[in-house]
Amino acid sequence: MKITTQLISTLLLLVCVNVSTHAQNFLPGFNGFSKKKTSYLHMDGGEVIKGNLKKLKYEKGLIEEVKIRDLNDKKVKIKPDNISFMYLPPSGLAKLANFTDFITDADQWNNEDLDQNLFKSGYAYFEKSEVRVKKKTRALMVQLVNPSFCEKIKVFQDPYAKQTASIGIGPLKAGGISKSYYVKKGDEVAIRLKKKHYDEEFKMFFGDCPALIEKYGDNPKWSEFAKHIYEYTKECK
Repeated sequence: MKITTQLISTLLLLVCVNVSTHAQNFLPGFNGFSKKKTSYLHMDGGEVIKGNLKKLKYEKGLIEEVKIRDLNDKKVKIKPDNISFMYLPPSGLAKLANFTDFITDADQWNNEDLDQNLFKSGYAYFEKSEVRVKKKTRALMVQLVNPSFCEKIKVFQDPYAKQTASIGIGPLKAGGISKSYYVKKGDEVAIRLKKKHYDEEFKMFFGDCPALIEKYGDNPKWSEFAKHIYEYTKECK
C-alpha cells in the first residue's frame, strides 16, 4: 500500500485518539475469524479443544454452533451448551478494521481469570450466556468487550449494531462506537441495550448506586457508557 501524507496524518490522528483514552474502554468486537490460526474451546467439563475454525452458525448474529477441525484432523461440531468459554483469532481484515483499538493501555486486558497472552495476540474472548433474543432466551456464545471491569456488569458485542460517526480512511477508522450491546447484570439474562433507550434504561442498570445516579442520571451520555460501567464496578457496592 502506497504511503501518502494524508494516510500518515490519519494514522497519527487515530493513534492520538486512542492514546488519549483510558482503561475504561470496550475492546473491539469482531465478526470475521481466521481459519488458519488455532482456536481454543474450553468445555464445561474442563477439557480444552484446540483446532482450526471451520464454520460458525449464528442466531441473530450470535454464535449458536461452532465447527472446528481438531488437532487429530477430525471435524467437530459443538453447541454452546457444552462450551464454557473460547478464544477465537480474528481474521486479518477484521483486525485491520479495528487496529487502533489495540494501541491502548495494557489495563484493557487486565483480568487474571483470562489468558493475557491470547488477548495481546489479538484473540477475541467469548463466553456462554443466557441471552434474550426478542422474546426467546437462548444459551449462546457472546464476545465480552469489558474484560477488565466485568465483575458486576458484562457487556457483549452486538454483531448487528450500527456505529456512530467515526474518523479515518476506509477501514482505518476510529472514534465510532456501537449503538447497541448485549448487557448482563450479575446472573441475569443478557438483554440488548440500545443507544436510543439509554436515558430510560440508565436507572435500571445503575439504580442501586445513588452516587452514579446523582452524577450522571440527569443526562447520561451513551458515549460514556463504558465509563459508567467502569465507575459502577470500581466505586459502587
